[in-house]
Amino acid sequence: MAYLGIDSSLTGRRWIGPEADLERRAEGLAQQAALPLPVARVLAERGIAPDGCDGFLTPRLRELLPDPLSLRDMAKAAERLVEAAVQGQRIAIFADYDVDGGSSAALLLDWLHRQGREATLYIPDRIDEGYGPNVPAMTGLAAAHDLIVCVDCGTLSHEALAAAQGCDVIVLDHHLGAETLPPALAVVNPNRMDEDGSLSHLCAAGVVFLTLVQAGRVLRSRGLPEPDLMSMLDLVALATVADVAPLVGVNRAFVRQGLAIMARRQRPGLVALSDIARLDGPPAAFHLGFLLGPRINAGGRVGRANLGALCLSCRDPHQADALARQLDELNRDRRAIEAAVRDEALAQVEARGEQRLSWAAGAGWHPGVVGIVAARVKEATDLPSVVIGVEGGIGKGSARSVPGVDLGRAIQRLAREGLLLKGGGHEMAAGLTVEEAKIVPAMERLAELIAPDLAGRTGGRDLRISGLLEPQGATPAMFRMLEDAGPFGQAAPAPRFAFADQLIDSAATMGDRHLRLQFRSPGAPALEAVAWGAMDGPLGPSLIGARGRRFHLAGKLELSTWGGRERLRLRLDDAAPV
Repeated sequence: MAYLGIDSSLTGRRWIGPEADLERRAEGLAQQAALPLPVARVLAERGIAPDGCDGFLTPRLRELLPDPLSLRDMAKAAERLVEAAVQGQRIAIFADYDVDGGSSAALLLDWLHRQGREATLYIPDRIDEGYGPNVPAMTGLAAAHDLIVCVDCGTLSHEALAAAQGCDVIVLDHHLGAETLPPALAVVNPNRMDEDGSLSHLCAAGVVFLTLVQAGRVLRSRGLPEPDLMSMLDLVALATVADVAPLVGVNRAFVRQGLAIMARRQRPGLVALSDIARLDGPPAAFHLGFLLGPRINAGGRVGRANLGALCLSCRDPHQADALARQLDELNRDRRAIEAAVRDEALAQVEARGEQRLSWAAGAGWHPGVVGIVAARVKEATDLPSVVIGVEGGIGKGSARSVPGVDLGRAIQRLAREGLLLKGGGHEMAAGLTVEEAKIVPAMERLAELIAPDLAGRTGGRDLRISGLLEPQGATPAMFRMLEDAGPFGQAAPAPRFAFADQLIDSAATMGDRHLRLQFRSPGAPALEAVAWGAMDGPLGPSLIGARGRRFHLAGKLELSTWGGRERLRLRLDDAAPV
């Protein structure tokens, strides 16, 4: 039954409220653990029992951190890294060009610097070299270094790693592995086929952090000082959120404690990026994913691939400011390029009308934006999505999935079947290279492969509502209690509240694409709502002239800080006329 009787909202969605059993469990938790009902609902959704509430609301890294040695090859990797650092050997770090790769590289550079060591940073150009290690790069690095550490890449790079003659190679990665491992001294990856999968939720920076934990043990065993790893959790938090890793298990502690470290404003690169993004107040997971992440990624998408990692690892505030300004400018360029590709891709998807897979391909589409456009297409269609840019008869694409559909594994299978030149990734995101003539059969086969997973999905366009809330109940104090149940993100969605029968006091555009409105219940103070990108779809145009009318509103609460003052507002997702 539709929540509040809304079968078709302004965005064409049916609203679905919490199940009766979930409400009963939430009410029981609220009584037994003395929690506000909105907080108890979050814990009930996560399956938390009354005696587990305290531990969930205050995740401690010491208790949640897994033993690094539970990962295969960890002992070899940590020993070799320490040996190279202690002996002053020549070290190169080969990293992916996204936030996870840049953060992983910055972690290693920071760890080495604190021991008086430096390393060569190598990040491949997205267009000229593509993703991951390649033969020319590895040959050149091997000739000038004693150790190469590949972060956020390398698990499938058999030929490239074989070219690193005379040099040890360590792979610290999280992408899905194949049946055989590349020729490396150590491959530390929770998604190797011979791992048990218990740590498959880690991003590459999480794997690097565990490696540094084990390296610290090695240093202690030799009577040597070890760097302070806790102060590096800001980078782990950033990568975990930006790479859309599930916020479960130790990832919750990584992000919670990493945000606290970030709030101290001790890392020049993150300070510069936060300032240029106008982040005024304590950082939250939302800021990492939607303000900082896109700017760091912009260098790898449409500019110099190493800018993000250089900014994150920079120790000079003036240099960090200059790098952050470059990244911000590139991010503006990226938005313009993305908008053009997005419009073309959505038109293709709509014309094709495929019910299992949304995909689009176009000549000249910039390979640096196909990933983010794939994410936009996925959001618009609520289907796994692939966007491919074609140049010289070769298509390079990115894929984004929906919960329950392991797109990375399906794309690996396409590569094994010969429909792709190469492909891989993880459950929610993947990349591929394909001959132009094989794009259509490859996408048809991909749709077939994911069809069984999609068959179990129901109500994909439904909007899930956590419960009702009144504007007067939306207070900063209640919001902070909700934040204790976070951080919120992938596999841990923030609660979405419905505000029933609200009077719209005002509605106006912000810039060209966004909407701001004020709403209230009778006799109550008004609450602000912001709908990002609402003017691109039906929501904004439907509400822009809604002053004096009544609507049901749905969205997520956020705390806005401006000029040192805190304001709670609603990040509006949807609305329906009363």
